[in-house]
Amino acid sequence: MELLARAKGQTCFRSASRFYSSHSLYHIRSKNSLLVTIMAQAKQPIQLPPLPQPIGQFSATIARGTETIVLKEKVLSLSGDSFDIKTISGQPLFKVQGRHATISGRKSVYDMAGNHLFDLCKEHFHLHATYVAETPDKHKFLEIKSSIKLFGSKATATFTAPDGQTHVFAMRGDWLDSQAEIVLGADKQGPVVGLIDRKFFNKREFFGGQQTYAVTIAPGMDMALAVALCIALDEKNNEK
Repeated sequence: MELLARAKGQTCFRSASRFYSSHSLYHIRSKNSLLVTIMAQAKQPIQLPPLPQPIGQFSATIARGTETIVLKEKVLSLSGDSFDIKTISGQPLFKVQGRHATISGRKSVYDMAGNHLFDLCKEHFHLHATYVAETPDKHKFLEIKSSIKLFGSKATATFTAPDGQTHVFAMRGDWLDSQAEIVLGADKQGPVVGLIDRKFFNKREFFGGQQTYAVTIAPGMDMALAVALCIALDEKNNEK
């Protein structure tokens, strides 16, 4: 009986040790790696087909394969703050720097080497609010404004590439749906360049309570352009 009791006691001790050891490890991981923990709870992104030809403002940020990034909602409404835009694995891609006391809500976007890529802002003195992205030397390359037909997201985006070629992007689905697509072509019949998923994560509050969403970017699409496009479309569709 004594030997049996000892054996049972040792078994219970080992089980308890394993429990507390794994619990402590989880506690440490959850405390120091909250983003990684949340990422682990996310579903896996789909793979988008590559674009027929690359589209972008910056060749260095063209997606080589399908990439999924995390974005904040209503970025231009956030005054004076800065944050990193990351992949779902936690790798920083871009830094968004806010500017205090600007009517346009201007935000500057940098790569992780500190290079100033472009600014995002709202242009006034238009019949409908217009959002633009422009290089540091004030060259406008992206404009988001109300579409004539007022369907879907009620906004279209026109991108002028460095070679002068223009591309029009439109929404398939509504911006506030759980999922929506950014497609090439005003007729919405072109390939998908970005997939917006508002239910990608079980927990969406990554940045101090700021709501977030995932954007899956097709190979051949400029990730910096996709960021500018999503931020501007988000602001356009959150107008009151």
